[in-house]
Amino acid sequence: MTQIDAGGILDIAMAGTSATLLARKWESALLVNVDNGTLRRIMDSPEAMAAVARIEGWRALGDNVIETIINKSEQVKALKTKAKDGELSAREKKELSDEEKDYKSKRKLVQEKLIKFATRIPAFMYLTDFRENTLQDVITKLEPKLFLTVTGLTVQDFHLLVQLKVFNTEQMNQAVFAFRRYEDASLRYTGLKSHPGLSHIGLYDTVVAQVSAPANAT
Repeated sequence: MTQIDAGGILDIAMAGTSATLLARKWESALLVNVDNGTLRRIMDSPEAMAAVARIEGWRALGDNVIETIINKSEQVKALKTKAKDGELSAREKKELSDEEKDYKSKRKLVQEKLIKFATRIPAFMYLTDFRENTLQDVITKLEPKLFLTVTGLTVQDFHLLVQLKVFNTEQMNQAVFAFRRYEDASLRYTGLKSHPGLSHIGLYDTVVAQVSAPANAT
């Protein structure tokens, strides 16, 4: 058994879940965390700052993008608190609007870069035949050099960002589970069985039992 969200239930209920829908799971904003707490953890770690700098397109965001987002969001929070206590001047209202737009725009750009990185992870589901291994093990133990080639990050870089909760592994588990389910269903439709005798299925960082379909009643 694995916990799934409402979207996962709808996937099961749909007669024709498409590969396109599954791919979109790896483009979801839910896969990454860009709240101030997560950004602070990155900023407080020189190793993490070096890791994100190696993500494709990150340097185009500017040298101090994380610090800028945090500072501007705190300025907006302070102005909103002041607004509750009294009237803001016209200049402060404009400052509030401009600062809020700016930091939200920068936060979205950071989110997009992290999601773009995450979209490369499904490649390992196609490249491996180790169905009982977690995708994390495939990446870190079986194919670490390939991971560097595909993503631009070392296994150590990725481990660190996962530890800092930059990536949401629960959502990754759901995305891998959906892929495995779709793949097996597609093969059964053509009369094939991908892995006879398979008792467990590796997700991203956990393994779930393979539930066999009940035999037809006679």
